[in-house]
Amino acid sequence: MSLDIALTSAQSGLGLVNRQLSTTSQNVANAGTAGYTRKTVEGRALTAEGMSFGVRGLQAQRDVDAALQAQLENTRAARAAAAAREAILRPVEAAHGTPGGDGTGGNSIGDLTASLHAAFVALRADPSDPPRQNAVVAAAADIAARFNAVGDAIGAARQQAQDAMGADVATLNRGLREVASLSRDIQSLKARGLSTAAMEDRRDVAIGAISEVLEVKAIRREDGSVLLVARGGTILPQDPNRDAFSLAGATVAPDTFHGPGGTLPGVLLGGVDVTARLVGGTLAEHIGLRDRVLPRQQAEADVAAASVAARLDAQGLRLFVDGSGVVPDPTLPYATGGFIGFAGNMAVNAAVRATPALARDGTHAVVGFTPNPATGPAAFPTLLAAIDSFAFGVEQSTGVPHPGFANTGLGPDGTLSSALSGLRRLEDQTAAVVATHGADRAGATAALATATSLQSLLETRMNERSGVDVDEEMATLVSLQTAYAANARIISAVQTMYDTLLSSVR
Repeated sequence: MSLDIALTSAQSGLGLVNRQLSTTSQNVANAGTAGYTRKTVEGRALTAEGMSFGVRGLQAQRDVDAALQAQLENTRAARAAAAAREAILRPVEAAHGTPGGDGTGGNSIGDLTASLHAAFVALRADPSDPPRQNAVVAAAADIAARFNAVGDAIGAARQQAQDAMGADVATLNRGLREVASLSRDIQSLKARGLSTAAMEDRRDVAIGAISEVLEVKAIRREDGSVLLVARGGTILPQDPNRDAFSLAGATVAPDTFHGPGGTLPGVLLGGVDVTARLVGGTLAEHIGLRDRVLPRQQAEADVAAASVAARLDAQGLRLFVDGSGVVPDPTLPYATGGFIGFAGNMAVNAAVRATPALARDGTHAVVGFTPNPATGPAAFPTLLAAIDSFAFGVEQSTGVPHPGFANTGLGPDGTLSSALSGLRRLEDQTAAVVATHGADRAGATAALATATSLQSLLETRMNERSGVDVDEEMATLVSLQTAYAANARIISAVQTMYDTLLSSVR
């Protein structure tokens, strides 16, 4: 090897070590930076005509496991969705009050239904007692207030889901714009032979933010661009100057819905409604809450509240009415029978509030029952016996069982169904509503815990594979220091040899 080649080789070695030292120091400096991945600079031997004459430093590269990264992005979507679901359902569960148990009294609609029944039983024992009549009215006011709280909480939750959808769409558009802009910069750097590692880190952070809103698969291309495909196959357009998705604002009411004939807006992609095609992430979760979960919960509460009112009304006591003084008709479908929003509008009949004795006497005649007139017996037992046996029992009259509570054709568009079936008693139905809505929240909490645990595990693996280990980087610095010194000694030795050679020819 000539002295020139030796000198060139040593100089190229110093250049490579310098770049590696710079990259290693960058790794150490960014050890705690979110989204930063460890960078390395590799060298490639330079040869010509079978002879080596140094080394060429390549561009800084990331060490990222693409499969692990994709799994982590999917887990982020699942965790974000579960967190969104739990956050919206928790206030609904709280509005139900505290269910009683282990001999303790509660104040949920199930417990308050039982309390109303108990108040009627106590009045039946002494129909003439005004305090017991007042106790029935007070118990009725308590259960109406609890149903109102549940109805209001569900309505507020649906509005929260609608508003959150708008925020999700804004986040999604912002992320897609950023990914498009970064991809353009990455392609430019790649075409010029420059390192794209830092830009790719930034783009991965942007894709991670998108994946929380909508589960996507990122397909990275050789030219530096990336294809984002949502679950279900929808390709997400990327334009740094234009939003891809849109969603109109809306005020949610108990009778509003999305779909044919509905007034709630859908998520549009290029002017096409893609609401039903969105899967995974917070956007799809908020859609499901607005359009399915919460309307189903509302229907379950409405059916329970309407059933309490209708069964008492069928015995001759119009104890509960809506804001128009009407009791829902249980023989009609949910969407057309006056059920929608009844839980939120349920109120004690003003006539009964003014005259609590009507809880004993009745408010109107029905088949087999005539109200007790004002001059009738103070110990009038007929209505109270019927309420105890039939309104709160399993039969609507002797030998005729109550039909099951409505559990299909629910929701404002009549397309939803409930798992609550086979129940006949009011107390069982209202208690089941409380339990079901609590289970909805508990399921979200369990899903959140599972997703959080998995995300933590995957992030640990990702950090082990692609993150910065400061101890490892410091060991690399020592090795690079040795390499630097060795190359410097070669240069020094070559310089000495040149000096000796020049001295010999003078």
